[in-house]
Amino acid sequence: METSTLQPKSEFFAALRHFAGYYRPYRLTLYADLLCALLVAGITLVYPLCAGYITRTVLTLTPQQAWPELLRVGGLMVGLLAVQVAANSFLDYQGHMMGTFIERDMRRDLFAHLQKLPFGFYDTHRTGQLMSRVTGDLYDIGELAHHGPEDLFIALVSFVGVFVILAGLNLPLTLILLAFLPFMAAYALYFNVQLNRALLQSRQRIGEVNAQVEDSLAGIRVVQSFTGEGTEARRFGAANDLFVEGRRGEYRAELYFYQGMTAFTGLMTIAVLMFGGWAILQGGLRIDGLVTYLMCVGILLEPIRRLVNLARVLQEGVTGFQRFREMMAVTPDIVDAPGAAELQNVRGEVEFQGVSFGYSPDAPPVLRDLNLKIRAGEFVALVGASGVGKSTLCALIPRFYDVSAGQVLVDGHDVCGVTLASLRRSVGVVQQDVYLFSGTVMENIRYGRPGATEAEAMDAARQAGAHDFITRLPQGYHTDIGQRGVKLSGGQKQRLSIARVFLKDPPILIFDEATSSLDNESERLVQESLERLARRRTTLVIAHRLSTVRNAHRIVVLTENGVAEEGSHAELLALGGEYARLQALGRL
Repeated sequence: METSTLQPKSEFFAALRHFAGYYRPYRLTLYADLLCALLVAGITLVYPLCAGYITRTVLTLTPQQAWPELLRVGGLMVGLLAVQVAANSFLDYQGHMMGTFIERDMRRDLFAHLQKLPFGFYDTHRTGQLMSRVTGDLYDIGELAHHGPEDLFIALVSFVGVFVILAGLNLPLTLILLAFLPFMAAYALYFNVQLNRALLQSRQRIGEVNAQVEDSLAGIRVVQSFTGEGTEARRFGAANDLFVEGRRGEYRAELYFYQGMTAFTGLMTIAVLMFGGWAILQGGLRIDGLVTYLMCVGILLEPIRRLVNLARVLQEGVTGFQRFREMMAVTPDIVDAPGAAELQNVRGEVEFQGVSFGYSPDAPPVLRDLNLKIRAGEFVALVGASGVGKSTLCALIPRFYDVSAGQVLVDGHDVCGVTLASLRRSVGVVQQDVYLFSGTVMENIRYGRPGATEAEAMDAARQAGAHDFITRLPQGYHTDIGQRGVKLSGGQKQRLSIARVFLKDPPILIFDEATSSLDNESERLVQESLERLARRRTTLVIAHRLSTVRNAHRIVVLTENGVAEEGSHAELLALGGEYARLQALGRL
């Protein structure tokens, strides 16, 4: 029981320390922000005292005596107003900027964290949901970072200050007002919990909408080619309707919370008028005292409104911060081991020793006790039926996934014992589904080695057979290719991806179905580029086309039981086994 009580407290303080840590670079701005908040709250409390002084003292003087005193008090109030406006301006601008900087820093940290998560994480998380966490959630946190400290500080100073003044004016009336506070607090606490639940659900629902939009727009060519607009509209409509229901619950909770607090503040004003009037009739309060008291009650309502608004900002910000911490708590399971060594002077020998792998503990293994050795500089083709683990096998080399059992070795070093950066610098991957980034041709080629010069990038394009078509583009190497390279043909995109790998210049190459979706002419051009790229490098090719595998030094045939056959094209045909069967079926 004690453990369960302490655990939420420790979690709360850990979250609080985590959040407070983002203020550290901006602590001077925070201190100035709180100082301005103190000035705003203090000056607000002076106004009713000035009004009380005028009604109680100044207006009892003769006109000749009263006018200079009115000017003096008026001048004081104008001066205080100027200070208040200046302090509020600082709060509004610098406070918002501080919140924006904190939002930026959190977004930077979250994005950097997402970049470290392995392929397995993205296999189970939708991009739209992740985008919602990076954008909308962090905006709410930025608002909390700005409004939270200053609103709380102003509300507390104003609240305590005004109650001290009220007690000095009329203690019994002030005690009546205090009697409202426990009921207000209980009401606010209950509906705050309801609002938090509704906000969490609303965040999840908007994430689903984002995911649906991202999915539909990313596949817009498929949608339109299959006239699937109606299907996508129905799917989007379903997600959108769920979002509406989530918002309905959020607004219902907001309604009860805010209107309830408005009702309480209205009741407090009514109570002051009724009991204040009764006090005047009994001779315990003067009319000028009631006027001052009502002005103070008006000021008392302001910190209450601030606290109510703070509760809204707090709920939205805390909800966003919960989701931020949830994502930051996802630990990358593929990281550098303690004392991991740099992989240097890589020759390119790759070996699989007793390798088994499954995508999850519950799923059946894709690879079982597989053994395979690839010599440095060897060109090896992997063939086999779909689903036997060819792509999976290659993904284990750069540690996109980690083996369930066994070892993957590069030059005799276990890939789990070397740094990820040095390992992945040594491996180049050309995939069937080419991903090009929005931007220019030059930017996409230089992604292979960001520090490369334009001349080096152009040389890589020449080796990839891409230079001629690039120079025919409207702006040559500085032509914008659109999102995912939509302005280029399949063969052009593939040759750009090969140029990117040429520029990277890795000792180990993996071609994963790199030519399977191309027409014959594009395949010929890409094939020539691949052969130039493969020279003097260890090369693994996954292919279903005979033209791709025929010239391999060695062909490895994979089945569900592992390596079934190895040899050259002629040797495997003569063997009359699985390879010959695949060719006879037209799968090579």
